[in-house]
Amino acid sequence: MKFLVEWLAKLPERPRTILKTCAYGFVAGLVAVAFQLALNGCYRAGIVRLSQCSFTTFLWSSLGLIVGTSLISGWLLNSFCTEAAGSGIPQLKAAFWKNFGFVPFRVLWVKFLAGTLQIGGGSSLGREGPCVQLAGTAGSLLAGVAGEPKQKRRLAAATGAAAGLAAAFNTPLAGVTFVLEELIGDLNSRLLGSVLLGAMIGALVAHGIIGPQPSFSLAAIGEPSWYSYLLVPVVAAVGTLVGVAFQKSALGLRARQKKLSAVPAWLRPAIGALICWVLGVAVFRYTGKLGVFGLGYDDLSEALTGKLIWQTAALLLAAKFVATVACYGMGGCGGIFSPTLFFGAMTGLGIAGILQPVFGLSPEGVAMLTIVSMSATLGAVVRAPVTSILIVFEMTHQFALVPPLMLAALVSQAISRRLARHNFYDALLEQDGHAVERFAPPRDLREWQKQPISHLANPKPVIVPSLELKQIQHLLQNHPYTQFPVVVDGQIRGVLTREEATLAIREKRPPVLVEATVCRPELSLRDVEMQLIESKTGFLLLQEQADEPLMGILTLHDILRAQQAAAEEGYGET
Repeated sequence: MKFLVEWLAKLPERPRTILKTCAYGFVAGLVAVAFQLALNGCYRAGIVRLSQCSFTTFLWSSLGLIVGTSLISGWLLNSFCTEAAGSGIPQLKAAFWKNFGFVPFRVLWVKFLAGTLQIGGGSSLGREGPCVQLAGTAGSLLAGVAGEPKQKRRLAAATGAAAGLAAAFNTPLAGVTFVLEELIGDLNSRLLGSVLLGAMIGALVAHGIIGPQPSFSLAAIGEPSWYSYLLVPVVAAVGTLVGVAFQKSALGLRARQKKLSAVPAWLRPAIGALICWVLGVAVFRYTGKLGVFGLGYDDLSEALTGKLIWQTAALLLAAKFVATVACYGMGGCGGIFSPTLFFGAMTGLGIAGILQPVFGLSPEGVAMLTIVSMSATLGAVVRAPVTSILIVFEMTHQFALVPPLMLAALVSQAISRRLARHNFYDALLEQDGHAVERFAPPRDLREWQKQPISHLANPKPVIVPSLELKQIQHLLQNHPYTQFPVVVDGQIRGVLTREEATLAIREKRPPVLVEATVCRPELSLRDVEMQLIESKTGFLLLQEQADEPLMGILTLHDILRAQQAAAEEGYGET
């Protein structure tokens, strides 16, 4: 390994970057494929195999399996790495923007084990978000092995993420657009070439190990009737509403469960899994379908090939919706891509099934509306319209679907942006107290220091609203920061360090605060340089007047992140 690093260092910059990018994509693709094979093997050996036994055996064995794997997953997450919970895409996005793409190794192994156990054990969660986080982490770690410093891992993380999604869905184009739309937020990013190369290699890895087939197979759509096209906006609108309802429900439950101090955090994923089990066995008993458990791809494939009646689709939609809200909202380890596609497909099939006798819809028309609803529901949740079109197109290989998918994307974005302020991932970050800002520096860096510090500051810091020890302990459990501004009844009291808070809780005494350095937000970076250096806390609190609310905080990390972004974009002179 040392020899390879030394050899790479001797190469010219452009060939070296290309070779590194290929390596990031290859390793990230391997990790994503390994994760898929592991959880699919676990699911087939567990839930699917048990479903072939007597119902009594399935009933109690599946209970032990889904609750047991969720308990182990919860223990792993809360003992070793809380950043590995959920889908992982918001955490990777935060690492990309706030930590320059650096992700620690513990995220990789905890996410792999916890995700394999919980999703493979039957909890209603998706694999694609975890694949993106695992692959992005693998790229970041490989960059470290290749000698890249922590503050230069963005290219590796983005390349790995694109390779991971491409491998997860066998969709290289969607892997590119998702990373550019969601992670980077710029379809014209200078990282486009690296992301494109990484996605291609990730797809090739998936082709070589799993095969080149699309995720879902269906007959050619052919020529649906014009009634089908007229119903596209209706179906897309309903699918969008289902997606928005899921987002609000899952986020609402997630916010509430964080306040359940009486229930240990490691136990909460098992509660969600128990709800999933109750719904899953009830639907299985009534219909013989396992779609509530795990990814639900077997039933989703039947919906796309016309082997599922609309009444069963409606039942699966209701049960899967509640099960996924419970599993995700209670802190499970898994994503929302697969469940969202499932909701969309069952919604589309349900509406098409009800309207089929009225409009005389052909099987091709029903299939088209089912797929259109998949794209609309996904687009409403992730708020990435190009990705929502391409991912469904690449998963089905049906070119005739492109025009209705484009129409569905327009409807989806128009409705979802009115009903929800953020997409699912940004809302998660906001709920966790992160303000991920994509910094756009001025093109003349000599003017950079003249900017108002409010442009660089974090406008939504996590604050301590009360000095009660129980509230402080809850704050420490939910946020990883080392220092917190203390704002009681609208007044800035000082800064509380994590070390002092921990000691105060242990000794059951009031915490001692550090004096805060307060400055006005309209001051320039040049004006406050010495204040920041001399500050006892290492950050500044922004406030217009003494009796007005806190407007944000400015840390050295905020300045470094903005400066690094400016350097990476190649603006002006460094």
